[in-house]
Amino acid sequence: MPRFSVIVPCFKVQGFLRECLDSVLQQSFGDLEVIAVDDRSPDGCGAILDEYAERDPRVRVLHLPENVGLGRARNAGMPHASGDYLLFLDSDDTLTPGALAAVADRLAESDDPDVLVFDYARTYWWGGTRRNVLADVLAAEDGTFTAAERPEILDLLMVVWNKVYRRDFVTGHGFEFPPGYYEDTPWTFPVMLSAARIATLDRICLHYRQRRQGNILSTTSRKHFDVHDQYERVFAFVEGRPELWRWRPYLHRKMGEHCLDILAKPDRLPPGDKAEFFHRTARMFRTHRPEGTRAKGATAVLEGGYAAYLLRRRAGQAGREAGRRAARMRTAVGKRARRGWSAVQSRRPLDPDLVVYSASSHRGMLGDPAAVYRAARTIAPRLRGVWVVRDEETAATLPPGTDHVLLGSRRYLEVTARASFFVNDVNWPGALVKRPGATHIQTHQGTPLKYLGADLLDRPGARLGFDVPRMLRRADRWDFGLVANRHAELVWERAFPCHFTSVRTGSPRNDVLVGAGASRGAEFRRRHGIPEGDTVVLYAPTRRDHLRGGHVDRIDLAAFAAGLGEGHTLVVRLHPSLANGPARGAGLAELARRGLVVDATDEPDAAEVMLASDALVTDYSSIMFDYAVLDRPIVVHADDWETFRASRGAYLDVTARPPGHVTRSERELTWLFESGAWRDGESAALRADFRARFCEFEDGRAAERVVRTLLLGEAMPATGAARIPGPSMGSDQLTRSS
Repeated sequence: MPRFSVIVPCFKVQGFLRECLDSVLQQSFGDLEVIAVDDRSPDGCGAILDEYAERDPRVRVLHLPENVGLGRARNAGMPHASGDYLLFLDSDDTLTPGALAAVADRLAESDDPDVLVFDYARTYWWGGTRRNVLADVLAAEDGTFTAAERPEILDLLMVVWNKVYRRDFVTGHGFEFPPGYYEDTPWTFPVMLSAARIATLDRICLHYRQRRQGNILSTTSRKHFDVHDQYERVFAFVEGRPELWRWRPYLHRKMGEHCLDILAKPDRLPPGDKAEFFHRTARMFRTHRPEGTRAKGATAVLEGGYAAYLLRRRAGQAGREAGRRAARMRTAVGKRARRGWSAVQSRRPLDPDLVVYSASSHRGMLGDPAAVYRAARTIAPRLRGVWVVRDEETAATLPPGTDHVLLGSRRYLEVTARASFFVNDVNWPGALVKRPGATHIQTHQGTPLKYLGADLLDRPGARLGFDVPRMLRRADRWDFGLVANRHAELVWERAFPCHFTSVRTGSPRNDVLVGAGASRGAEFRRRHGIPEGDTVVLYAPTRRDHLRGGHVDRIDLAAFAAGLGEGHTLVVRLHPSLANGPARGAGLAELARRGLVVDATDEPDAAEVMLASDALVTDYSSIMFDYAVLDRPIVVHADDWETFRASRGAYLDVTARPPGHVTRSERELTWLFESGAWRDGESAALRADFRARFCEFEDGRAAERVVRTLLLGEAMPATGAARIPGPSMGSDQLTRSS
C-alpha cells in the first residue's frame, strides 16, 4: 500500500501534462501511485498517459468513455486509489521538488491527521511567481486542530489541491465531487468542517499555473450559475448535522461574498445574465439567512435590488477614482511644498558636524555605514549622525535614541540639505541635490565578484529593470569609494566611471572579524538553541539573475543537514533580496520550524552570523571575501558556475583560485564534510592564497580610518599597501570636493 495516491484528471492539457507527471514521478519520495484519468480528452492526453504507464508501473490510466468534467473525473479515480493519503493534482499544475517528502514527514510528525493543508505559489505564464498571501496561517500551529479551534484556516483558498486527505477519512464520510463549476466548494467546506484533526505545512508544495487562456473559471459562460447549486449542497450538508449549525452564519456570509465576487469580475458572466445572477444570489441569501443575523459589509447589497447594486458599484468606482485624483493632487502639492522647503534649506549653510547615513536602500542600521556610525560616536562625539529609513517599521529596528528621518519627509529634506557628509552603501535617490562642500562616501557592499555598474550594459538579463545611465548619474555625486583590496579598487573604477577617489581603508563592517576569537558568536548560538560544542556550517547562496525570482535550491538542505551528522548544525542565510519572496516557502521555513536547520536570513548583522560559524559553504556570494577575514574554512559549491558566469558575468574565476575546496555536485559536497576534507591542509593553503589577495587592507581599523581621514580630515597611517590613485586624483592627498 503506497503512502500517496495522486489523482490527476486530464482534459485538453497536452502541453502541460508531461511537466505535471514528471513533477510527481521525479519526487525524492517515491512511495506513491498515480491514478491518471483521461476525461475523454480530444487531444493527445490519452496517448501521453499510456506512454507514462508503460514505462513506470506506479502510473495507472483510466480512459473514461465520455467527458464527465473535473469533479466526476476525480470521483472516477478514487475507487482505484490504495494509498494512505489522497492528493488531487490538476494536470496543468506541478509539485515542487521535495514536496512529497516534506508532506510525508509532516504527516508522521502530526500522527496522521485527517487533512494536511500545505502552501502553494501562483506561477504566471509570463514567468512570475507569487506566494500565497495568507501563508502565515500555515505557520501558526505545530500540532493538530479543528476548524472550530482555528477558523482562520477557512480563509485560505477553498480548493481541493492544496491539501492531502487520509483515504479512510474520505471513504468513511462518503465525500465526493459534484458535477459543474466550483466543484471544490461542496468538497472543501464539508471536509474541513468534519475533520477532527487538521495539520498544516508551511512549505510551497505546489505551483498553481496561471494560464494566459484556457482557464475554465475565466471563461465567460452561464455555467458560473453552478456556484448556487454548489452552495446549496454545502447548506444541505450542514443542515443534516446539528453539530455543524454554528457554521451557518459563516457559510451564509461566505456564499454572498463569493457570488458577488463572481458577479463583479468582467470575464465570468455574459453581460445580459448578470441581473439574473444577482437575483438568484439574493434569493438564496434570503432563504439561508440564519435567524437573528443581519447582512454586514459587502453582502448588505443583496438585501436591495439590482438597480441599487449597480448604483452602489458605480458610486464605489467613482469614489475610488476621486480618491486617486485626490491622492495625485496631494502628491503634486506635497512635491511642490517639499521643493520649496528644500530650496529654503539649501540657502542655509552646511552643518559641518551633520552626517547622514543610509544602508541597503534605507533598510536600517546595517553593514559598513553602521560600522562607521558607531566609530564616529566614539572617536568624534561632536559629529551628529542621522539615519535615513524607508518607513516607521524600519525605524523601530534602530537602537533606542537613534536620530533618524523617514525617506521623503520634510525633516529628510532638511537634514539632506544641510549635511556635510553622506555615508551610504548603495546610492541616494536621484532627487537628492548635492550641494557644494558636501562629501559623499560610498562604502559599497564588500568585494565584487559579479558584474556591476557599467559592466552590466552587455548583460541584458542581469540588468532587467535596471537603468545603468541613471545609476551612473547618481554615482557622479560620490567623492570617495572605500576598497578592501586592489581587486575591488580596479573593479569599482571600471564599473563606475565617475568622479570619485578610491580609498584603501578596508571594509568597516569587517573590523569585528579581524582577530575574532571563538567566543564572539556565542550569543547567536544561544539565541538559536545551537548545542554547545556543535560545529556550525553556514550556507549562504547568492541569487540567480537569469531566473525570474532569483532563486532555485541548489542543494537538498534536509539531506545536507542530515549528512553532516550529530554534532553539526546547518545555518542558512539567503540573499537579502530573496528574504520576502517564495524562496523560504520552498522548504527553508518548514525545515527551520522542525529544527533541522537554522534560518538566519532575517538576522540584521551578517557579521554575527559569520562569527557564530565554523565553516562557510557558498556558491558565488561575495560573503566569501568577508568570511576569509576570519581565516576559517570555505567551500565553494559551483554546480552551475558556467551558467552563472555567462548570464551575470564575473570579474574572476573563483573555481580556478578558490578560497577552499570546490564541489560540483551534492554528492561531492556531502563527501567533503563526511570525510573531513573541508578543513584539510589543501583547504588551508587555498584560503591563505585567497586571503593574501583579498584581505590585504583588512586590519581591523577601517571604520576608524574612515572617520579620521574622511570625516575629520586627520592624518592616519595607511594600511601598508601602495596607493593607486583614482580617476579624480592626481596625488595621494585626501581632499574634499567643492
